[in-house]
Parts: sequence; C-alpha cells; structure tokens
Amino acid sequence: MPYAGVIPRYREWLDLPDHTQTISLLEGDTPLVPVPRLAEQMGGGFRLFVKYEGLNPSGSFKDRGMTAAVSEAVGRGAKAVICASTGNTAASAAAYAARAGVKSVVLIPEGKVALGKLAGALAYGAQVVQVEGSFDDALRLVVEISRKHPLALVNSINPYRLEGQKTAAFEICDTLGHAPDWLCLPVGNAGNITAYWMGFRQYHEAKGTGLPKLLGVQAAGAAPLVLGHPVEHPETVATAIRIGRPARGEQALEAAQQSGGRIIAVSDDEILAMQRLLAEEEGLWVEPASAAGLAGLAAEIRAGRFDPKDKTIVAVCTGHGLKDPDAVLRRTPELITVPPRLDALEAVVI
Repeated sequence: MPYAGVIPRYREWLDLPDHTQTISLLEGDTPLVPVPRLAEQMGGGFRLFVKYEGLNPSGSFKDRGMTAAVSEAVGRGAKAVICASTGNTAASAAAYAARAGVKSVVLIPEGKVALGKLAGALAYGAQVVQVEGSFDDALRLVVEISRKHPLALVNSINPYRLEGQKTAAFEICDTLGHAPDWLCLPVGNAGNITAYWMGFRQYHEAKGTGLPKLLGVQAAGAAPLVLGHPVEHPETVATAIRIGRPARGEQALEAAQQSGGRIIAVSDDEILAMQRLLAEEEGLWVEPASAAGLAGLAAEIRAGRFDPKDKTIVAVCTGHGLKDPDAVLRRTPELITVPPRLDALEAVVI
C-alpha cells in the first residue's frame, strides 16, 4: 500500500476527533540513519542513529504535528489558522494551510528568524507579522487573539499537535523493532520531547517495545528548564530553540524525570561544532538547533556522565540545514578563485 502520511498510517493510535479531515503532504516516514563514524568520534562502542526529520515536506519535524492540528481545525470548519513561531512552525503551518485552502497568519519575533524559514512561510502564502519582542510575546498575542476571533491556534499548546508528533516515536520502534536505550533531542518550546514520551509510553503499553531514557538539550543562552526559571531575553545561534518560556516546560521536565533521563544545556560553539561534524563525517546537514541533541550527547560522554557502551542511541535532528544556510556561510572563509587554466586548478586542488 502506498504511504499516505502519519494520520492514515497511525490513525488507531491517535486521539483525534471524528470530525478530523485529513490534510496531508505525506509527512513522516523519515529515515533512521546509522552514523557510525560520528559514534567513533564520540568514543565508539555503541550504535548511533539519526532520526532525520529535516526530510519532512516543509523541512522540519513540525509537519507531523501540523497535519494533525490543521486536519482537526479544518474538520470543524476553521477558515484560518494562526501561530507564533521562531520559523519552523511558521513554514509548516503555512504549508498545511495552503494544502487545505485556508488562510494562515504567523507571528515571528522581529529580526530573530532564520531567512530560510521566513522564506518558506512567505512562499506558502502566509500573512507574516513581526512582533517587537520575543517568541514568548508572539505566543501570548496569538493565544489572546484566538480566544477573541475565529482563528485556529496551531502552536504546540494545541493538544492535536502532540498527537501528530508522537508518531516519530512509533516509527523509531517500528524500524528498530524496539525502543532505543536513549533518545537525544533539542528542547525549545518543549512540545517535541513531551510528544516523544507520549508515543514511546503508548507503544510500550501496547507492544512491549521498551522505554528509552530521554536526554533533552537546550542552548546555554536559552535554557530555562536547566536554570529553573524563565529567560527574559533568550539568545542563541540555534534560532529554533531560542525560547525563554517553554509552553510545555513542566511536561518536558516530567518526561525526562519519568524516563530516568535529564535535560541539559550546551554552548553555541558546541552546537555549531556538532552541526559541522555531522555534515562532514556523515553527509547530514541540519540546522543548528537540530545538532543540539548530538552536542549534548557528546558533552555528557566527554564529561564522564554517560556511558554509551553497547547501547542503542537515537538522536533526533529536527530540521534541514537549508532552514538556516547563513549559519554555515557566516563562518565560511573566502572562496578560492582561479583563472580558467588547468595549471591554476592543479595548484590549489592537487
């Protein structure tokens, strides 16, 4: 049977209303890529996989939740959707709204969104509004306006977003035949780590696939769950997780604790170094925030707080590198230019 997206594939596992009208771009079914050279760079002796969510239709994991949120909204007659975003949610909401033939409105923090993500939202026809403030200010505004006007809110505080996003846990178990020992992933607004834990628990209860420990990773400049208090002015090169008041923060902390895992923070330098290493060693180019989970894993191993020996570890890479190409271009040296002669090319290549 041809693949038809996460709702048709896992409909019996999803808590969606009967009125849900499937709006799909054939999201999900992303590869679980073995990355043995990267594992060797971290000391070796364990099996490491990347769940490469950047291969979803709009280039990020957000599509899993957005198909569910928009499908539910359209099924109950919504004519417009709205969200606040650091970029990936904006592009995803705009794409699924376009697919459904409804209006999309996205609020972004002024000057704080990677151009690749902003371009996606604009390409899909969204009305993009910049807010003078942070993502948290934008989220507060969309909550307020959706309570007053018939705009379907599709941020991760929408419970149907988590129903869609948890399908990634199902896919990991289906591919491996069991749950990994550890799952490492970035944490921003904290919906994804919450959804993964929902999915793993549900599959474990139904199929006995086991439960992983969760390693959630924030950027040091935007680490409210590590610090234990909101961050009023979050700053990090990892724009997708530049969030100071995670909407699902309490649930994320509970998920990490229940799993026997933890949430940690790493520096921007560690994130960018891992982004580069993953691309150069394994041919996987991800946006900076996507490298946070792997950067956290590497940091824990280096510090001796984590023994990976003989374990199966999955790292979730949430968005494609094309989401934020400037992150690479800004640190690329000036390109070499040669005249159109073989000897000139040999001088620099051979």
